[in-house]
Amino acid sequence: MSPPSEHERHAQFLRHYAESEVALHTFVRSLVPTRQMASEVMQDVILVLWEKFEVAADFQGWAFGVAKNVALRHLRRQSRDRHVFDDELVNQLADDAVALVSVHDGHREALERCLDKLPTAQRELVLTAYTKGTRMDELATRRGQTPMALYKLLHRIRQALLECVERSLAKEEHA
Repeated sequence: MSPPSEHERHAQFLRHYAESEVALHTFVRSLVPTRQMASEVMQDVILVLWEKFEVAADFQGWAFGVAKNVALRHLRRQSRDRHVFDDELVNQLADDAVALVSVHDGHREALERCLDKLPTAQRELVLTAYTKGTRMDELATRRGQTPMALYKLLHRIRQALLECVERSLAKEEHA
């Protein structure tokens, strides 16, 4: 089999990166003391990821390893700043963050399964209500409800989702 073309390689990288971007940024932010430093580290991380990208089974795990190394290198350069974490702490934070990502992914997958189980109208309401920029008073008016009635309905749906997620996670633990 021939190696992928540059266009295919680029498309694969972008797909993998897009799937991991939020988790990767959260991971980097957990390793450095400021948002500005996280932004600087992320720029370097993206460059290294692209330069060294090879199709791999576990892109996110590889990307986290790259991010940890880039963050450590960045922190060493900034070591004169008293707010910089030492290598041991960064390694511990990285290990903790990796563990939390898998937990978070499990919760997100359970929530997605539970959302799929909701009746269509409830699922669409939840997705609409929690879309950025949605104002509850306007949504209630569009639906012919008072804002309080909408809040109560959303509360009942959230409770049902929470119970579904908890059941799903409990099943996975015992499986």
